[in-house]
Amino acid sequence: MSESSHVPKPYAAQAVVLLSGGLDSATLLALAKRQGYGAHCLTFAYGQRHAVEVEAARRVAQAQRAAAHRVIEIDLRAFGGSALTADVAVPKDRSPAEMTGDIPVTYVPARNTIFLAYALGLAEVLGAEAIFIGVNAVDYSGYPDCRPEFVRAFQGVANVATKAAVEGRPTRLVTPLIHLTKAQIIRTGVELGVDYGLTHSCYDPVGELACGRCDSCQIRRQGFAEAGVADPTRYAAGGR
Repeated sequence: MSESSHVPKPYAAQAVVLLSGGLDSATLLALAKRQGYGAHCLTFAYGQRHAVEVEAARRVAQAQRAAAHRVIEIDLRAFGGSALTADVAVPKDRSPAEMTGDIPVTYVPARNTIFLAYALGLAEVLGAEAIFIGVNAVDYSGYPDCRPEFVRAFQGVANVATKAAVEGRPTRLVTPLIHLTKAQIIRTGVELGVDYGLTHSCYDPVGELACGRCDSCQIRRQGFAEAGVADPTRYAAGGR
């Protein structure tokens, strides 16, 4: 685990922010800070093929002056079962209908359950009152661990699983992006001064360049177009 800290001032309340390095989580961090939280960011290097997002998370945490940033190494490649953690091709050039059909092969089994378990442990140690997670049920391809019912279920676990909760100090899951479109998320971030040029969303990058063809790249690019905001993403040749 690596950790960095940037503490510009004391905060009355602390929160754990799950920070992937993507567009959504960068907006999430800005929202947590706007609400007055000392934001303790948590990023996972889990064996994902798009590991460049970890460096993007470091850039975002530093630029937004998070209270602290921890990078946790876990190996979800040991299980595989996903195009992001196994030698399975990432789908490319899919139509909107294809992207909103069945749960895609880029779904990582139980990923958000695992991440939230770590976040809940850190929150209890810090005495944090909230965990911010950037799940979204509008633009994503039906991932089961991005849906409101998943959030409600994990909140129930959090309410009974920790000493803090049993003593009357439960940790709240905060999901401010869950019902927003990608364009709405981008407009929110622009208002908050988020630099989206620091972020990375591509599932199958070419070096540090976005492929421009995977589901995540297509959704991101469409979001910028619908928001009327210039897309700062650097795409590989043939990716636009």
